[in-house]
Amino acid sequence: MPLTHSLVAVFVTIIWGLSFVVIKLGVGTMPPLLLAALRFFFAAFPAILFIRRPQTSWGNLLAYGFFLGVAQFGLLFAALAFGMPASLASLVMQAQVFFTILFAAFLMGERPGPHQILGALMGFAGLAIIAAPRLTGSGAGPFLMTVAAAASWGVANIVSKRAGRVDMLGYIVWASLVAPLPLLALSLLIDGPAQVITALTTMSAGTWWAVAYLAYPTTIFAFGIWAYLLSRHPAATVTPFALLVPVAGILGSALILGEEMHPVEIVGGAVIVVGLALNVFGARVVSRRKAA
Repeated sequence: MPLTHSLVAVFVTIIWGLSFVVIKLGVGTMPPLLLAALRFFFAAFPAILFIRRPQTSWGNLLAYGFFLGVAQFGLLFAALAFGMPASLASLVMQAQVFFTILFAAFLMGERPGPHQILGALMGFAGLAIIAAPRLTGSGAGPFLMTVAAAASWGVANIVSKRAGRVDMLGYIVWASLVAPLPLLALSLLIDGPAQVITALTTMSAGTWWAVAYLAYPTTIFAFGIWAYLLSRHPAATVTPFALLVPVAGILGSALILGEEMHPVEIVGGAVIVVGLALNVFGARVVSRRKAA
């Protein structure tokens, strides 16, 4: 890619990585599901008034909006509110790659290559290493919720694959319309109307800033630019930049939130990243060997 496009790709991964820090700060001042509802409401409006609906069925849009907005981000926001470190969440969420491969094999009949199978096994091994000390304490719930959020992202990826070649920016904007009402209903049910009304009427400037960051740079801008890059360069050239998302998330969490990763989390995280790298770069290595 041209240098400018490479720099833009790095910028997008930084935006996505720092979004975990912003979510962590946001759920400290507002019920998590309500914050998620606001994120997707403002991601849909006013953009939906200017961006044409993508050429896919309403059923596909509803499914994608549910699994991405309600399931994935509802679980992730709640996990961060219940104590999941932002740095660790940014890493565990990358397991969506392995869940996507698994679901594509079972639901779409896709056959993963040997490097993808090995990468997935390493990824799940890394999750197991991280999970081992957490499954006996208070961190079990948030960790499992984050893993479930990654799995929901994997389902959302399968739904988007079934949509075919569509305008991804329009797809994200119109799918965002699905999430606000279910998330708001869940917040009213779990947190209670009084807490929801209080949170909405006493929002601080910092909370508004968090909502704006999550709705516009993270959702509209980053996904739009990512779709632009994918439309002009091979996926194998663009997707490796996603490996920088947990790097940005971990560094941002350390600098802004003062979070520290424990040795077992570093080891498990390293195994996950190696699995991701094998999944991304394995096909290139195999093809080069065959060419040689």
